[in-house]
Amino acid sequence: MKMLSLEEELKSNAYPGRGIVIGRSANGKYAVTAYFIMGRSSNSRNRVFVEEGQGIRTQAFDPSKLEDPSLIIYAPVRVLGNKTIVTNGDQTDTIYEGMDKQLTFEQSLRCREFEPDGPNYTPRISGIMHIENGGYNYAMSILKSNNGSPDSCNRYTFAYENPAAGEGHFIHTYMHDGNPLPSFEGEPKLVSIPDDMDAFTDMLWNSLNEENKVSLFVRYIDIATGEYTSKIVNKNN
Repeated sequence: MKMLSLEEELKSNAYPGRGIVIGRSANGKYAVTAYFIMGRSSNSRNRVFVEEGQGIRTQAFDPSKLEDPSLIIYAPVRVLGNKTIVTNGDQTDTIYEGMDKQLTFEQSLRCREFEPDGPNYTPRISGIMHIENGGYNYAMSILKSNNGSPDSCNRYTFAYENPAAGEGHFIHTYMHDGNPLPSFEGEPKLVSIPDDMDAFTDMLWNSLNEENKVSLFVRYIDIATGEYTSKIVNKNN
């Protein structure tokens, strides 16, 4: 698979929607993830990321302007032991609860499907990072409507064992802006992952469409120790 420029992928797409990046730093030392949200409506744009425990939660920036919280207020990142869960909706909790009961990542998502926001039927995208005894693997999932039809849910899981240093994968909800918004197609895109967390965060934030970007979260986890460093960038401060 050809490695794509994550910077170019973002700069050339005014509305990829919500996106997850997971991979391994170039020096091999860190498990890396990034999650961003964008918005076209005032309700979607009225959000910030805040820390919650070892993870994060979305929160209304101006609570007085919050319209419908159902699909925009959730915990995108939660940690269950040596597993870090990253998703674009409340399926974070579904995965957490399922894996806590010894279900697999894929099994935990069997009871969920795309979002009920017709005519877009936004895909649910999810990632799981597993670090144990100095080893690291991750998986990504997308649950999407069948070519825009809500009658069928198409389920895809992509698993990456012992990922190569400097490589990661990027999945997002929409191919591009549109009405209705066209769902992501194909397997996650191969992208490079640098060692420098600050530079990676700056590149991601500066590459997202200025009008539509809302919040960004980046985490680097030391594979040897499990210790992590995180950054949050919010357009609303």
